[in-house]
Amino acid sequence: MSPPTVRSLLARAVRRAEAGLDVCFGARANPLRHLGAVGFLLLAAAIVSGIYVYIWFDTSTQGAYRSVTRLSELQWGFAALMRSVHRYASDGFALVMLLHLAREWILGRTHAFRWFSWLSGVPLLWLAFSAGVVGFWLVWDALAQFSLVASLEWLDALKIFGEPLARNVLVPDSLDDRFFSLLVFLHIGLPLLLLLGLWVHLQRIARPDIWPAPILSGCTLATLIVLSLAVPVQSAAPADLSRVAHALALDWFYLAPNVLMYVSSPIALWVLAGGATALLALLPLLSRTPRAAVAQVSADHCNGCERCFVDCPYGAITMQPHPKGRPGMRIAVVDAELCAGCGICAGACPSATPLRRDARLVSGIDMPQLSIATLGARLDEALARLMVKPKIVVFGCQHAARFDRSEEEPAGSDVVDFDRFGRDRLTLDPRRLDRLAAHDTAFVPLLCAGQLPPSFVQYALRRGVDGVVIAACPEGGCEFRLGERWTAERLRGEREPRLRRSVPAHAWRVVHARAGEGERLQREVEALRAALQESAHVG
Repeated sequence: MSPPTVRSLLARAVRRAEAGLDVCFGARANPLRHLGAVGFLLLAAAIVSGIYVYIWFDTSTQGAYRSVTRLSELQWGFAALMRSVHRYASDGFALVMLLHLAREWILGRTHAFRWFSWLSGVPLLWLAFSAGVVGFWLVWDALAQFSLVASLEWLDALKIFGEPLARNVLVPDSLDDRFFSLLVFLHIGLPLLLLLGLWVHLQRIARPDIWPAPILSGCTLATLIVLSLAVPVQSAAPADLSRVAHALALDWFYLAPNVLMYVSSPIALWVLAGGATALLALLPLLSRTPRAAVAQVSADHCNGCERCFVDCPYGAITMQPHPKGRPGMRIAVVDAELCAGCGICAGACPSATPLRRDARLVSGIDMPQLSIATLGARLDEALARLMVKPKIVVFGCQHAARFDRSEEEPAGSDVVDFDRFGRDRLTLDPRRLDRLAAHDTAFVPLLCAGQLPPSFVQYALRRGVDGVVIAACPEGGCEFRLGERWTAERLRGEREPRLRRSVPAHAWRVVHARAGEGERLQREVEALRAALQESAHVG
């Protein structure tokens, strides 16, 4: 076994942190799992509060500072509250954006079908930080003066302007009202470009996670309000171009580059910023992880029902005219660049059922690395090993908890070696699993819990199995975004294809547990076994 890399160690730390926060908040309200949605909420809070502050802002050289400081005197402190919310929401957005970027890199989500989302997010960093810095300038206090002079000196290092820009702010009364009108234009225009960039950023994601769960939204907004009331934002002394301030309370979320420039040099900061941007943009090309095989469509078995099209988490499936069908009939077409190889589409296909009487099981859409036919064969192979009642079959997502998993999978692993990870693990290690290693439990691996057609549950029960367990990712924490959600809805009869109502509810259960929580999965299987034994005894 090769030694763990730094990223794999960080990935394990992130997963453990997510698990800890799941205990506190639940997976659907876990802020670490929904950093993108939290960031969008903070951006919305910054925009709404910014609009209110702008109502009272005076876009003139003499009136800018006075209008901002007067906010604390208006409407019994409400205007001051909005100003503080605007600052803290902006700071929070910057922090969450960086955490979101770090988490996605640590978990290996920079390449393959995710390359567009990653690459389109890189320029958003520049837009977000530029909009925040310009916002500080509008206050026109000593902190704004420091940041403005430092930023213009940084731009002057490029030597692309006819005369140094910093020279225009080194002389008292060198700025006029038009300059502040330009700043207002930039402070409004840059967030609008940011919103446009976010729209592009989400184009390849179906049903994007934009708004956090109500409890998470409420806690986030409440934190902003409490922080604003406890530590209200105050302006520094008025800007004075004839003096240089020596002691300032910096906002390190946006103004750290200004300090770094003076600590090093303008050129060094350009090299650092440009190099970091180039590295982020090139990360999708630097990954050596092989890409998962994409879904394949069978023209002879696809009836154009659109279930795979509706359920795909990444919009990789479109519906087009069927080449062999009558006019008006359509067929699913997979975009290889967008396909995640998760198999959720196969779980949605009505033809993916072992209950069919066809000699050979062929699905309308399927995964070549683990086809529905192979899944059925492995299920039959597992069923043949079950000798002792109550017989239990566990269908397990490759990213969720496993019985015999001593280590988590490497970060960014998009491909599973099912010969290593599946077939020889159908029989479990008796030294570690006690009763689970007996001849009453079998494990069948899946690419994702969403790959499992509900008919497989019914099929297993018809073949003499007493109970079925589906091991899925935590709620709201699916590796492929929607697999655990679609699985639960299909089994509850809320989504097509539905589990038939004739299947007894006590005979199956879904276990939401992350990778590394094999003991939890084991306890759930033991609980199902005990319930089945009691039911059989009563019966």
